[in-house]
Amino acid sequence: MYKILVVEDDATIAAAIVQHIQSWGFTAHCVGDFRQVLTEFVQFSPQLVLLDISLPFFNGYHWCEEIRKVSKVPIIFISSASENMNIVMAVSAGGDDFVAKPFDLSVLMAKIQALLRRTYDYAGQTDLIGYGGVLLDTGDCIVTCGDRSIELSKNENRILATLLEHGGSLVSRETLMARLWESDAFVDENTLSVNVARLRKKLAEIGVHDLIQTKKGMGYMAV
Repeated sequence: MYKILVVEDDATIAAAIVQHIQSWGFTAHCVGDFRQVLTEFVQFSPQLVLLDISLPFFNGYHWCEEIRKVSKVPIIFISSASENMNIVMAVSAGGDDFVAKPFDLSVLMAKIQALLRRTYDYAGQTDLIGYGGVLLDTGDCIVTCGDRSIELSKNENRILATLLEHGGSLVSRETLMARLWESDAFVDENTLSVNVARLRKKLAEIGVHDLIQTKKGMGYMAV
């Protein structure tokens, strides 16, 4: 099920968009704090973003550029400012499409579905995994929290991806070692412990301190 983030400060328009998206079987979330759009993006980990240009505090161009620093997720601008220059600026900031207000919800939904098909059905699933306020790009081995990012080793990337995929649930040490064996590298209990320790240290460097919990004698979990 695709998740769509709606960044629209007009409550009436936002509610109508969310309701229509949900009627098609998608999950939709409207940003509540327009100071923390990137934080809510990371926490929700959507497959598509609907982004207004005129927003409180920072405009849509700003947030598009911030999202593009951590994600290639498709972005559709929705705005009453439909002059050619605004469209050019939206595309230059990293937007994939532009819908001018007022718009028909069925037309908006058609654009959403078309962009989702182009992005995921033809190009494969996204490499992004979000949980607990962090976003992991498994393709580039980069983990992000807020505006801070750090590159992981391949083993650290596999460990974190497995924990985030099972967020909130225990992952046994055996499961994690099996995931590391996919690289054809020999991994024993000590190697796993060393990699988890290094991963925790890197996460701490970007302000993430308690994401990974140890369940002694059992394994680890992302919380």
